[in-house]
Amino acid sequence: MRPKENATPAPARRRAPGMSQERRREMIVMAALPLVAEHGSAVTTAQIARAAGIGEATVFRAFTDKEELLDACVVEVLRPDHVLEQLASVPLDQPLTERLTEAAEAMRAHMARIGTVLGALHASGRRSRGSHTQEEGAGAPSGRAASFKATRDALTELFEPEGDRLRLPPERLAALFLSLTFAGARGSAADVEPSVAEIVDVFVHGILK
Repeated sequence: MRPKENATPAPARRRAPGMSQERRREMIVMAALPLVAEHGSAVTTAQIARAAGIGEATVFRAFTDKEELLDACVVEVLRPDHVLEQLASVPLDQPLTERLTEAAEAMRAHMARIGTVLGALHASGRRSRGSHTQEEGAGAPSGRAASFKATRDALTELFEPEGDRLRLPPERLAALFLSLTFAGARGSAADVEPSVAEIVDVFVHGILK
C-alpha cells in the first residue's frame, strides 16, 4: 500500500539538555554527604555513584579523584547558606524567646551536621589538606570569619524588633548569643551540655531568680 503523499512527517525528537558540570558536581556531593557521614573516607566512588543513580565513570568526569570529591563534601557541609535561610525565615512577630529558640536549634543542627561529617573523615584517618578553607561556593560567604559574620548579621535582625528594650546593641547581643550557642554545642557529655531552652532562658532572663 502506497503512503499518502500529503502525510505529515513525524517531528524530530529533541534530546533533553544535558546537566551542566556544576549541577552534576552538586548532585554527586549531595548524594555523597550521607555516605561520608557514615563511612568517612572509606566510602567508595561506587557507593556514591549508586546513591546518585549514575555510573561510576560519571563521578570521575565531574571530579579528578575521590580526594577532590571529599574536599567538595567538606566545602558543602561548611557552607552557611542553609542555616542563614532558616534564620531569615524566623517570624519577627514571635516573642523574642521563640525567635531565639528557633535560631539556636537551626544553628545546632548546622553544627551537628558539620561535626558528623568532619568527625567521620577524621576518625577514618583523613586529615584536612587545607584546600577547602580557601574555596567558596557561588555567592556564599567563605572562611570561618565570613561565616561567623553572616550568621551574626542574620541573628541581629532577630533582636531588632525589641528596639529600646535591649540593654546592648542588637549586633552585640547577636555576637554574644552566637558564641554562647556554639560553646554550648561543644559539651563533651550529654549531662553537661545545656539545652537550647536553658541557653535561651538564661540569655534572656539572666541567672538570678
